Amino acid sequence: MQMRFDGRLGFPGGFVDTQDSSLEDGLNRELREELGEAAAAFRVERTDYRSSHVGSGPRVVAHFYAKRLTLEQLLAVEAGATRAKDHGLEVLGLVRVPLYTLRDGVGGLPTFLENSFIGSAREQLLEAALHGPMETEMRTLVLGREGRTWECFLIGPER
Repeated sequence: MQMRFDGRLGFPGGFVDTQDSSLEDGLNRELREELGEAAAAFRVERTDYRSSHVGSGPRVVAHFYAKRLTLEQLLAVEAGATRAKDHGLEVLGLVRVPLYTLRDGVGGLPTFLENSFIGSAREQLLEAALHGPMETEMRTLVLGREGRTWECFLIGPER
């Protein structure tokens, strides 16, 4: 995830331009602009599509994709993100999501979910954690926070 210019958390992305021949071409262009040239080492494809959400503005639909990266790809993206075209403008920095819950039942993912997210990014994060391109044996349901409307999932070995 990334910290946006407005202080909210979200995923990289943006609007499809007229020169983009598909949603995926637009997304891959936006990934290079926001994450840097290391994002050119992989390509988000139609098979990575997860869901769509109607935005609050007119004619805005957010399409959500989830792509599994190798550790080397992730580290390269993190290392080069500060040199990306939009760093310091649209993007203030990358954020790793704590996909665990501390023994106190509060720290980790439940506390992370208390942050301010843009649009449906919180729900998309949970969707990716549950249904994303991750190993099935790495999914574990965890206890949700009392009084909250979302369900929390995290990645960890099943018992």
